[in-house]
Order: sequence, then C-alpha cells, then structure tokens
Amino acid sequence: MLWIPITVAAAFLQCMRTALQKRLVGTVGTDAANFVRYLYGAPLAAIVLAGLALFGTEAIPQPGLRFFALAMLGGMAQIVATTCLILAFTLRNFAVGTTLSKTETVQTAVMATVFLAEPLGLVAWIAILISLVGVLLLSLPAKAGGLRDIWRGIGERAALFGLASGGLFGLSAIGIRGASLSLPEGSFVVRAFLTLAFITAFQSVVMGGWLLWRDPAALVRTIRLWRDAAPVGILSVIGSAGWFTAMTLQNAAYVRAVGQVELIFTLIVSRYGFGERPTLRELGGIALVAGGVIVLLVGR
Repeated sequence: MLWIPITVAAAFLQCMRTALQKRLVGTVGTDAANFVRYLYGAPLAAIVLAGLALFGTEAIPQPGLRFFALAMLGGMAQIVATTCLILAFTLRNFAVGTTLSKTETVQTAVMATVFLAEPLGLVAWIAILISLVGVLLLSLPAKAGGLRDIWRGIGERAALFGLASGGLFGLSAIGIRGASLSLPEGSFVVRAFLTLAFITAFQSVVMGGWLLWRDPAALVRTIRLWRDAAPVGILSVIGSAGWFTAMTLQNAAYVRAVGQVELIFTLIVSRYGFGERPTLRELGGIALVAGGVIVLLVGR
C-alpha cells in the first residue's frame, strides 16, 4: 500500500506547482509557464539518477525501443495536457479548472483496460462514475437548468480544455507506466527515476525548441525570472517522482483516482491563495469527485 501515501504527497506537490504556474502565466505566458516545470526539473532528475548509478546497489537497466516510444508518448501528452490545464483555470477559477481535468480518472481507466490489459472491478467503476457526475456539475454554466444547459456547459471553452487536459493526462499516465514496466530489470525506485529523467529531458528539448521558434522572448524570460520559475520545476520533478513511483507500483487508473485528493488542496489554495469563492454547486461537484476516491479506497 506504499503507493497511496506516495500518491497523496505527489498530489499535494502538483497542486502547489500548478498554483505557482498560474501566477507565472501573466509574466511569461502560457507556453513558458509550462516549459519551466521541465527546464528546472530535468537537471534535478538527472542528478538523482546519476546518484543511483554511482552509489546505488543495482545497475541501471538498459531501455529498449518500447521504453523510448512509450516515454515520448507520455511526455508529449503531458506537455499538451498541462497547457490545456493552464488555459482551463485561466478561463474559470483555479479549483474548477483543476477539477475539470480530473475526468482523467475515467479516461485513464478505459485506456489502462484497452492498452495495458489492466481492467478494473465493479466498485472501482462505480467510484469513477461518482466522480464523473461531480465533473458534470462543475462544467455547468452559472445559471443552469436542464439537459440542454448541461450540454452547453460541456461545450464551454473552459470545460473543453479541462476535458482535453484530463484525457491527455490519462494518456500520459499510460505511457509513463508502460515505459517503466517495459524496463527489463530494476527496483521500482530505479525504474521510476530512469523514466522520469528521460521524460523531463525530452520535454525540455521539445518545449525549448518550440519556444525558440515561436516566442524567443518568452524563452529569455523563463531564464531571467529564474527565482520565480525554478520553484515550479523543483516542485514538479519531486511530484513527478512520486507519480512515476506510484504508477510503477500500481495500476495507473487507481493512482490517478487517489490523486484526486488534490482537489482538497486545490480548494484551499483557490480560496486563500487566489481569493476565489466557489459556488455551492461547484462545492457539490468537488465533493462528489472526492467522494468517488473514498468509494474506491473502501472498495480496495
């Protein structure tokens, strides 16, 4: 059961990192706020992996083509998912934008069943569907009535970005777990940090190249404002180490489901960090999403 406390810690760190990213958007832009999590996180991941190689008791496994393909798939999906998430909470408040992305639990469960042959039990699906109802509540416009309003709410830009973010985070989780499991040997710690070091380095190159082509000035700002940007990367890589470790130990859908405790942290940050007041309906939606996690854990 070690994966549960690791997941909760990763969710807390992810919440803190996302909050710092929201503050950065106004000064460096959306893509640059996304980039700093890789730019300042990759060196730390590389240092930890080097330490394991030099001072650890086991050899670093040799990755194959399947590892690289799945790791790059997971890395690219995470890049686009993070951009969608930033746009979602820019259009709505921080708590709602983050919660909309939590449809990833349902989408991860489907993808884990299809691509990793890791089906879930009935209780797990019930828990996931409870959370999905909460997400639907959160997607509603402020003055919602019937089914037409629900459909209209799902069609709002914030909801679309949130849903897209969830699907891409789910795909990222599948790629990360698949890459880690494809390694021929090694403890869960070695597998997790090798996967983390490669993916963050890959993401740094991809996002750095994109900014160099599209917005060189934003790239310069990420370096000039390093005091504000570096904490994002540090929190990101420590949190990612937790996610990668948990997903090496357990089905990615279960990890993402438990990771929804992030919503509790998010609600606190939204209220006291950004001065945002969620409505009663939004609080009900968040409660349903969190309730789904409780049902999942009881079922486990």
